[in-house]
Amino acid sequence: MRWTRLDHCSVIITDVARARWFYREVLGLTEIPAPRTFDFVALWFDLGGGQTLHLLLKPQADSISPRHFALHVEDAVAARAELRQRGIAIEETTPIPHCDRFFVRDPDGNRIEIIQWLKPYDPLHDGRYLV
Repeated sequence: MRWTRLDHCSVIITDVARARWFYREVLGLTEIPAPRTFDFVALWFDLGGGQTLHLLLKPQADSISPRHFALHVEDAVAARAELRQRGIAIEETTPIPHCDRFFVRDPDGNRIEIIQWLKPYDPLHDGRYLV
């Protein structure tokens, strides 16, 4: 088996209009049609390179946890400033070498990492032992 990339990530939402506003208007993602064969509500967003984000409508949000997905940006400083200007709370976190990153939450509390790699991650130099 040979893995080639992450294809998609799915998160639970409880309000389609509110989620659509956050992911389209606040984060600036491009919505694409979900498969016509679906008999349930799902919003799909194109992340580029064949990767997508899927939002699945459910009656209850997931419990708040450290689970998250990460969106890569070209300029984390500018992204942080833009999100703050829009009133989105920024959660700073443990640094990673050669990386600028922070977290935000969508209206349902889903945790989203915003990340910019300043240099590619070098596991031999920047990593710790494997457990």
